[in-house]
Amino acid sequence: MNDNWIDNVLKEQYQFVKALNKPNKSPIIVYRHKELGKSLVRRSVEGSGEVYFVLRSLFHQNISNVYDVVKTKDGVIALEEYIDGQTIYDYLKDNLYSPVGVKRIISELCDALDFLHSNRIIHKDIKPENVMINQKGVVKLIDFDAARLYKPYQSEDTKMLGTHGYAAPEQYGLNQTDARTDIYALGKLMNVMLTGEPPERKLYSGKLKKVIVKCTQTIPDNRYQNALELKKSL
Repeated sequence: MNDNWIDNVLKEQYQFVKALNKPNKSPIIVYRHKELGKSLVRRSVEGSGEVYFVLRSLFHQNISNVYDVVKTKDGVIALEEYIDGQTIYDYLKDNLYSPVGVKRIISELCDALDFLHSNRIIHKDIKPENVMINQKGVVKLIDFDAARLYKPYQSEDTKMLGTHGYAAPEQYGLNQTDARTDIYALGKLMNVMLTGEPPERKLYSGKLKKVIVKCTQTIPDNRYQNALELKKSL
């Protein structure tokens, strides 16, 4: 099935709104349903796209939900929830977060990760650009292009995906990534939200310092072992 055929089908019911360009990625296209007014995102992903096929049958209020997935010659095309809001990255251009704001956002992200991890999905790319706050104030974890399904029999990941500065050490081929990989990234994210800098440059000195330090331990066994454990510590 080719991309043009899918776009032609979309155009029958949906109107093109805009293209969201991201570095090193195919454009993300926003469409709006001609009658219902509901918007969705068309995302092209290289590879098997196995995570998107799993996400298609799942729903959670704190993730960008996937409506459908179609296999193509080079990968998959995912039709995904359009989120009208602002990313943490955009907010940090002019502001820092208060500890109260960080606790609320990270708590909702912990709910999202607990749900994903229970379905064997490791996000692997938690960063300010991939966390949105919608118009109702709900936190949404987006962009599953780097995500993978956890496979107990694997010793390491087949692909080294993630973003430098937020990626845990095991993402560089030392061990297989698991739930604790996303915990590491949450610790980095918290510190950036509070200080504007990663902890290795400027470690936050308030009450959340202990939480950040535990999240970002090099050895996974020394971190919080799951998202609910981290949420309780907040």
